[in-house]
Amino acid sequence: MTFSSLGLSAPLLQALHDKGYEKPTSIQAQVIPSILAGRDVMAAAQTGTGKTAGFTLPLLQRLVKGSCAKPNRVRALVLTPTRELAAQVNESVKQYAKYLSLRSSVVFGGVKINPQMMQLRRGVDVLVATPGRLMDLCNQNAIKFNELEILVLDEADRMLDMGFINDIRKILALLPKNRQNLMFSATFSNDIRKLTKGLLHNPVEIEVSPRNTTATTVKQIIHPVDKKDKPRLLTHLIRENNWDQVLVFSRTKHGANRLVKQLETKKIHAAAIHGDKSQGARTRALAGFKKGEIKILVATDIAARGIDISELPHVINFDLPDVAENYVHRIGRTGRAGASGEAISLVCADEVDVLSDIENLIGKLLPRILIDGFTPSHTLPTTQLGKKGTPSRGKKAKTKAHTKPRRRRAQSDSKNSTRNKQTR
Repeated sequence: MTFSSLGLSAPLLQALHDKGYEKPTSIQAQVIPSILAGRDVMAAAQTGTGKTAGFTLPLLQRLVKGSCAKPNRVRALVLTPTRELAAQVNESVKQYAKYLSLRSSVVFGGVKINPQMMQLRRGVDVLVATPGRLMDLCNQNAIKFNELEILVLDEADRMLDMGFINDIRKILALLPKNRQNLMFSATFSNDIRKLTKGLLHNPVEIEVSPRNTTATTVKQIIHPVDKKDKPRLLTHLIRENNWDQVLVFSRTKHGANRLVKQLETKKIHAAAIHGDKSQGARTRALAGFKKGEIKILVATDIAARGIDISELPHVINFDLPDVAENYVHRIGRTGRAGASGEAISLVCADEVDVLSDIENLIGKLLPRILIDGFTPSHTLPTTQLGKKGTPSRGKKAKTKAHTKPRRRRAQSDSKNSTRNKQTR
């Protein structure tokens, strides 16, 4: 199957050719004809499956048939959960629309609102937005939706996780009822299905991969190590393997900052992106990482949404995530669109329960490889599918001694999460 066989127009096919794309992915092959036919679509697809092009290409083709947007009006609205993802989607829209006479723009928090209001005055055919900033613009009467034709909810599950449900409902109440609705999510959870009621009209349901599966192109391994030795082991792996581009996941913002400082002291150029960083700093760090100027990018789970690098070779879980599902999202940053990748987790004894949750979620035990010079003094307990990891007696005592610090950290993360929602 080729893109031309899906019914896409010549300008879009030329833009695809410029990017070197010839054959559609599974999600693209299924959603593009439905969207071109004007159907509402509810699609479940993991990261790296090409879903952004899946909705952007037919969306642009439908819009080009009508008249351009009038001042302060929007013809198509794409809602995303994070600034990085909004910027990434907008960049895709611009690339695919390069041979079309359509205007696109992106709005998100963390930057001045006035330039965004100025862009909207001309009218925008495709607007990519985060819910919070969009509500700010609506409250200032900077945007009107009476001519909206298409609504896209991208990564709807993440928007619900981040607490945007009230903003989404307020936005939906402002939109005309006669519109095409496209919703993309990693899963068809109960919350997602509840959101679709009254939103989607007789939708086409498409699911390209089972829930919480990991790409077969990603090699997954574990290096057991004591917690205190993780920075030293990461440094060793980077130097030993001559890695040039590595995305490292930290559980917390403070942990990300601390790890960057530790890497810099070892003459390894690194940068952190998380919710406490300004939008300018996050944009510069991501741009430097993509160009190869920054070797190691340390990110938290939320900040990493929207990082789309076609051939990212390595993802490192410096800390395992608090929620097992986030492991799937993390390692989905590599091995995208059929490319090979490697996901390495540095796991200490304290993380055995989370490790067990992850293995049960993905349905397989992850291979463990000990690195010479880093054999942990606190042995990582064995795990079994269907069972929680069973800590040793020494591990139990250690966990008890660390109960209060772990609780304080969880409370701190909760506050940080709340602050993220407020700052949007």
